[in-house]
Amino acid sequence: MQAIEILERLVGFPSVVGTPNGEIVGWIRHYLQNHGIAITELRGPEGDRSNLFATIGPREMPGYILSGHMDVVPAAEDGWSSDPFRLRAEAGRLYGRGTTDMKGFLAVMLAAVPALAAAQLGRPIHLAFSYDEEAGCRGVPHMIARLPELCAHPLGAIIGEPSGMQAIRAHKGKAAARLTIRGRSGHSSRPDQGLNAIHAMTDVLACAGAEAERLSKGPFEHVFEPPYSSLQVGTLKGGQAVNIIPETCEAEFEARAISAIDPATLLTPLRAVAEALPRRGFEVEWRELSAYPALSLAAEAPLARLLEELTGVEPLDAVSYGTEAGLFQRAGIDAIICGPGDIARAHKPDEFIIADELLACQAMVEALARHCIR
Repeated sequence: MQAIEILERLVGFPSVVGTPNGEIVGWIRHYLQNHGIAITELRGPEGDRSNLFATIGPREMPGYILSGHMDVVPAAEDGWSSDPFRLRAEAGRLYGRGTTDMKGFLAVMLAAVPALAAAQLGRPIHLAFSYDEEAGCRGVPHMIARLPELCAHPLGAIIGEPSGMQAIRAHKGKAAARLTIRGRSGHSSRPDQGLNAIHAMTDVLACAGAEAERLSKGPFEHVFEPPYSSLQVGTLKGGQAVNIIPETCEAEFEARAISAIDPATLLTPLRAVAEALPRRGFEVEWRELSAYPALSLAAEAPLARLLEELTGVEPLDAVSYGTEAGLFQRAGIDAIICGPGDIARAHKPDEFIIADELLACQAMVEALARHCIR
């Protein structure tokens, strides 16, 4: 099967983040098994979704991982010109949810399987398919934890997020959390008999604003835009009516960190303010939603030099969005981002990838195979 035909199949699976992914997992597993590929399905703790890991070549030798996520963001927003879960081709563009982010890369991986299987690789190429990346990289840590039993320690991992086929060496880390404050409801004419949860939340919101301002003063890492860590309030919910004391207020916070900083630590001051509220009678629940580390691969690293050789383009220093690459690096595996498409097309109506971008990615995978034969 060619990459476009496989992409059509993959787009047809509405594998929205946070939902069961058995259909797309089953199709990929069946495809790989039909080509005689050794594959392991790694069921996550949720019980209804899985990662997949496949090896082509000698698993006892150090090799390379091609990695991508099977999940996509929802496609319920207005503006789609056609069914988002049905591939539409027009003037060289291939439209559909996930075409760029990042089923296009998965399609190229799978289209390359027959050639890789016939190549008699001296070093293996592993194919890694993860779930729930769009919820903060929740699936891939379970797969990374199992790698020691699945293969020799890899020489590197190529994460195929859309990068215009220019490798990327670094990105920021991220942490997100949800805070729920519960007070006591009542009529607004008797505030003395209630506990206003929104008023209590303002203490935490003020802390968030102050921390965001403080972070903008540095430290700096000038490969990023902006060159400093950041923090924001992303959502805020509370109250029923203007004359009812709000019993509950909920906010979600996000921090993005330059490579020298653990992103989770940026939320610590907010949590400290929240955890002081029970002394005033409020109930507080702090829930970590996601966390992944920054990626920072040295320009002189063998993997960076290899990607320049494979693509013919010097790697880009950094981007500000995040990927699963930092989790591979934290596990001691050099990682880099390189994939077809443009991140600017992701997470919006009429997402598309260009057919020629798939061809460029295919050329990179073929070049990697030649490297592994040497």
